[in-house]
Amino acid sequence: MNTNGTKRIIGAAWVALIASCATYANAQAVVSAPAGAAAHMVAVSTSRPGARSDDAIIRDVRRALRRVPEMDDSGIRIRAHRGVVTLTGTVPESWQISRAGNAARSVRGVMGVSNRLTERKKDEAAIEQRLAPLAG
Repeated sequence: MNTNGTKRIIGAAWVALIASCATYANAQAVVSAPAGAAAHMVAVSTSRPGARSDDAIIRDVRRALRRVPEMDDSGIRIRAHRGVVTLTGTVPESWQISRAGNAARSVRGVMGVSNRLTERKKDEAAIEQRLAPLAG
């Protein structure tokens, strides 16, 4: 029987156990330090892991909308606050409302979408078409 190899395995297990207990004890000592004792400062981020800026999210949502085939995003306003995207404005056809929401949801960093888009009335669309050459 190879007792030397067994002793090494048991010894390694004890070392790992003692090291983990020592780490736990150190963590407890910092938390339970008396009022006058020195404490270790640890930098803690207040943002969510992997969080993206609202400006980056807005930019990427706009890009996602432009990738949707036959999507008219000219009447869509995009806002973001802490990863929650709000879509407001109008689109020419009702199917574009759900597609815009789905495109916004697909963007990395989006935590939720408030889709407040409405379908543009037909007479408004006709007026915009007539005014488009004048604007351009």
